[in-house]
This record gives sequence, structure tokens and C-alpha cells, in this order.
Amino acid sequence: MSAIIQNKEVKTSALHFAALQPPRRYLFGPGPSMVHPRVYEALSKPIVGHLDPYFIKVMGDVQQLLKTAFGTKEGATLVISGTGSAGMEAAIANFVEPGAKVAIFANGYFSDRLTEMAKRHGADVVRFEKSWGETYTDHEAQEFIQREKPKVVAYVHAETSTGALQSGQAICAAAHNAGALVIADCVTSLGGVPVEFDKTGIDVAYSCTQKGLSCPPGLSPMALSPGAMDWLRARTSPVRSWYFDLKLIHDYSTVSHRYHHTAPISMFYALREALLVIDEEGIENRWERHRRCHKSFVKGVETMGLSMHVPEEHRITTLNTVRVPGGADEAEVRKRLLDEPGIEIAGGFGPLAGKVFRIGVMGPLATEDNVQFFLKEFKRALN
Repeated sequence: MSAIIQNKEVKTSALHFAALQPPRRYLFGPGPSMVHPRVYEALSKPIVGHLDPYFIKVMGDVQQLLKTAFGTKEGATLVISGTGSAGMEAAIANFVEPGAKVAIFANGYFSDRLTEMAKRHGADVVRFEKSWGETYTDHEAQEFIQREKPKVVAYVHAETSTGALQSGQAICAAAHNAGALVIADCVTSLGGVPVEFDKTGIDVAYSCTQKGLSCPPGLSPMALSPGAMDWLRARTSPVRSWYFDLKLIHDYSTVSHRYHHTAPISMFYALREALLVIDEEGIENRWERHRRCHKSFVKGVETMGLSMHVPEEHRITTLNTVRVPGGADEAEVRKRLLDEPGIEIAGGFGPLAGKVFRIGVMGPLATEDNVQFFLKEFKRALN
């Protein structure tokens, strides 16, 4: 009797929930971005075990394809099972030892998150503070690092909260002259904006899958310079995070393939396919496509009488921060876009709350037709 009652309860519960039917959105926000149809198809493939030879081959393919995306020949690439913040945590956990001085270029939300993580790992943090949306000159970077003489330097290459792109060459050169390693947050740049890992001189870079790579969120690609790998091998104190211990992850994914954790198989399929799509387009062609769409976007919003938050030479081409015009209700504009054409954009937060729209034009949406479609609907919502 109890079994019959239990079955009835299950049936009633099942009827209570509607079938999963997410709304169709145009993802013009800072991320997640639109996913390529081939990536969705890859997600549907049968899974194998995380130690299966086929999956080991998939991991190897991903690592090789990431070298082109990051712009590295000599560096090691690997993937963290977690979002971009997991990559950030892994970078800090492995290269920041308790008591080490960490110099952070602080000009947005994600440099603040770097600061918080470094402090939690026992670092002596020093910050070069600038307003959200500003960047650092070569001279400022050199002077800061020479003065502080840190063990580790961290900066955000493409700051999602502001739309500002920070050049890293002077930062890396000054850091290396001081004997420091450089960590670069490339969450918003990888796949849409040149990272140029080797050319810039970055030691540790981390990113995500859901922005410039046009893949669902869930993985954090990383690149490590030969110097960073040497530093890891020479480290004698244990990494405080077992899960994010890069020596263990590198051994699992690249060397012995001994069990470390159960990797999300389907997400690796998706990332492999997303990287193949990029490889077939050509990474430089992809950067140029995003640059063209960015220019078209800026021209369109300026024609409306709107202005950009970041100076032209320091803008992220895949993520635009447009100042909210006087008299406009930023939240209401975003609601209108979402309710009617189904367009998602984001507002500002922190010091930029209510002051900017954050609008991504990346991946499959980075075409002239899509830019014009967005501009038409944006103008209508503003009016």
C-alpha cells in the first residue's frame, strides 16, 4: 500500500514541473556569450570515463588548441574543472606562498577579487589603485614594481566590470627585472582579443569558456610559462588547495594520467569543438572580425549621441561599456530589451552602478547584421 502511495506522490510531483524550455535569448551581455551550434552538438555526444584513452586524447587536443588561442609555443596549457574564478584561485594558490609580497594593479572588480584571494592565502598585498575604467602607463607600472619589489605581480588584462584593456608588456618586463612572476586575468580576452602570452611575457594566465570561446561556462583554461613550471617544480611547501594543485592536475592531464578528479567529460568535448571552430576560422581572422564589429558598434552608439566609458585606445573590442545618458533608467532599458526582443545586456556595478551599460559583441553575435539588429533595438528601448 505504501509503495502505491509513494508512486502516486512521484507522479503528482512530476506533473507539477513543466518541461525544461529555457527562453531564447540574444546574449549581448559580458558573458555568457552565444554558443556555437557545433558546440551544442558536441555536448550531446556519449560520455566515456575520465581515465578512458579517448578522453585522454580529448584533453591532449584541447591543450594543443589552447596554445594557439593563448599565443604560446613553449608554455604549458591545461584546464581547470571550474569556472574562471577557479582558474584565478588556482593561480593564486600555486604561486602565492604565505608571507609573499603580491603587487596588484587594482582598477576594477576582478582585481579586487584577486586581492581577496591573495589575502586569504596569506599574501602581503600591495595595490596600485586607479578608478574603474582607467589603465596604467608603462612608466607607472615600472615605478610601482621597482618600488615594491614583489614576488608576484597580478593584473587584469581585460576588466569585465569596466571594459578596459590593460597592456601587459611593461608590467611583465618590470616584474621579471625584479625577479617576480606575473599572473594575468584573461577571462574576458581569450578567444576574442589577442592575449599573446609569449610575446607579452606572461607567466600564468587563466581564462574561462563562456566569453570569447563561445562555449558554456564550467572550465578554466590556463597557460604556464617554462619559468612558472620551473617555479612549481621547485616549490617545497604544499599548495594549500589539494583540488587546485597544478602539479597534480598537470600530471593527470599531461604526464601519467593518474586519477586526480572526475573531469566534466561533456564540457571538455564542448571546449574542444569551440577551439576547433576558432582554429578553422583562424585566430587572427577572429580577432579582426571582433575589431570590425566593435568599430561598427561604437559608430552606431555615437550616432545616437551616446559616449563610451573607456578611451578608444584602451577599449576591449568584445565588451563595450556605454555611458547611460542623462534621464535614462538603466535598469528599465535592460528590462525592455529582455522583455521584447529577448536581448540580454548588463548594467554596471560597484562605482559604475547605474552609470554604464555593459554590452558584449562576441562569438556568433559578432557580425555586422547582428550589430545593426542590436543598435536598432537598443535605440528603441532608450526612446
